[in-house]
Amino acid sequence: MANIGQEEDFDAAKEKALKIGAEKCYIEDLKKEFVEELCWPAVQSNAVYENVYLLGKFRLNAHRYTSFIDTFAGTSLARPVIARAQIKIAQKEGCFAVSHGCTGKGNDQVRFELGFYALEPKITVIAPWRNPEFYNRFKGRNDLLDYAAQVGIPVSSTKSKPWSMDENLAHCSYEAGILEDPNTEPPKDMWKLTVNPEDAPNTPEEFTLHFTKGLPTKLEHKDGSATDATDIFLTANAIARRHGVGRIDIVENRFIGLKSRGCYETPGLTCLRAAHMDLEGLTMDREVRALRDQFITFNYAKVLYNGLYFSPEARFLLQCITNSQETVNGAVRCRVYKGLFSVIGRWSDTEKLYDMSESSMDEIGDFKPDDSTGFISVQAIRLKKYGLKMAESGQQM
Repeated sequence: MANIGQEEDFDAAKEKALKIGAEKCYIEDLKKEFVEELCWPAVQSNAVYENVYLLGKFRLNAHRYTSFIDTFAGTSLARPVIARAQIKIAQKEGCFAVSHGCTGKGNDQVRFELGFYALEPKITVIAPWRNPEFYNRFKGRNDLLDYAAQVGIPVSSTKSKPWSMDENLAHCSYEAGILEDPNTEPPKDMWKLTVNPEDAPNTPEEFTLHFTKGLPTKLEHKDGSATDATDIFLTANAIARRHGVGRIDIVENRFIGLKSRGCYETPGLTCLRAAHMDLEGLTMDREVRALRDQFITFNYAKVLYNGLYFSPEARFLLQCITNSQETVNGAVRCRVYKGLFSVIGRWSDTEKLYDMSESSMDEIGDFKPDDSTGFISVQAIRLKKYGLKMAESGQQM
């Protein structure tokens, strides 16, 4: 099992694994590498899939005769560290194959298997949900729930709450069951991580996030501060959760070609990403930011979503992300209230791209207003020619 920050009784899970036939059960703590290797670059690049989903299911097994390695996954962000940990244990145990419990319609089968093959090219992958003998017997969650009840396997899902849940440090996702109707409102009791925004405190809460080269390095709040990467993430989560920040409900395009309706809670990461984007406005060169937004952000999000983390293009993009963040140093004052995140101030002691006197409407400063005349004249050259051409042809703009 991969401990990637989900709220789970790992002792009970280990006991269950051994009870149903596993010979060994490994529980690997991957929280630190999950935050530092996956979440932080996602913050630095402002990675988002289809303008909404902050990236981010199912049980995995590695086979050797009667041996099983069982891990519990999170979102697309968590898949690389889970796949890597699973392959390491498979190699340690001398396994010739690994297995996962991803459905044949989803993204995760692709994410895990591409990771497996990159890390251990000779591995064999067993995918029960793509085996006709399996999926013809178990057509969906109801069949599996019936089977679990029949043979006495305890599960958390019920037929009254049949949706699939997938949790890690960054977020929790919900899909399937009644959520497959995109016009069905998610039940209020479905959400696990965040307070209903309507029930959130009536008083806003403020905190300050510090960044060095685009990486969160400190979070100051009313009760103290956090500087360790995991502690920063957990603290941001706690603040955002109690104020109902980070809920989304979307229909997205899966890599495999199907559309999927998903509901997501991404509390802390929502705040961290938004604060980082704001600080870039103060500290990042315009053209560097434009290139990063147009090329790196889009493609890195696609790489993560499609399970291509262990690829040459991912390696290249990660190097670009690091280089783009050299000047992103400073702090952002933040406020959360009733499901909303807002920035109330920002500063940087080292990056001086913003000049108050140059930007001020109350003083001239070093910028000469009459310089704008020439700038506008040059920009207008081609537009004048375009306007004349349109007028001569009788076309209206």
